[in-house]
Formats: sequence, C-alpha cells, structure tokens
Amino acid sequence: MSDNKLQPQNPAINIELSEEIAEGIYSNLAIISHSNSEFVVDFIRMMPNVPKAKVKSRIILTPQHAKRLLAALKENVQKFEMQFGKIEEDHTPFPPMNFGPGAQA
Repeated sequence: MSDNKLQPQNPAINIELSEEIAEGIYSNLAIISHSNSEFVVDFIRMMPNVPKAKVKSRIILTPQHAKRLLAALKENVQKFEMQFGKIEEDHTPFPPMNFGPGAQA
C-alpha cells in the first residue's frame, strides 16, 4: 500500500490584484495578430478629434489560451445578453473619431 496522498485535480490558485491593475484600462479598439506560437492582442484607446491613438496594453497568449479566452468571452456575452438584452453590433470598421457636431468637454 502506498502512502501517497491524492492531489486535487484543480488546486485553488491564489490570485493577487493590485489597486493599480484593479482600476483597469479603458479600450475602445483591439487589434489581434498571431504567429505560429502566439496571439498578440493590443488594446487601444481612441479619443474624439485626435488623429493618433495609443496602445494602452498588450497581452500575449498561447494559441491554447486564446481559444479558452474566446470560449469564456462567448459564454459571458451570452450571460450578459440573457440578463440585459441583445448587444447591438455597430458595423463601422472603427469607433468614430468624434462625437459629432457640438461635442464639448
């Protein structure tokens, strides 16, 4: 008989979230590229009447994790729509560069 104890299949992971990261970063555009070994997601913030946009965050994922993220996003969008209604898609290629005539701060 063995004295080996069974290890849990999915041990709990202790995840830390700093205050700075918890604030988040607003993004209204994401650009995704990939190679044979990774997916790169650049999160960008475009501002009205500003012709230049900055990448605010870059996330690099393995292909396996990218696929898990896709599934998790799909599941969460479905849950959101069940609770709050269908998300209407805007079919413009990019967010508008301005808020229209008379936009002021």
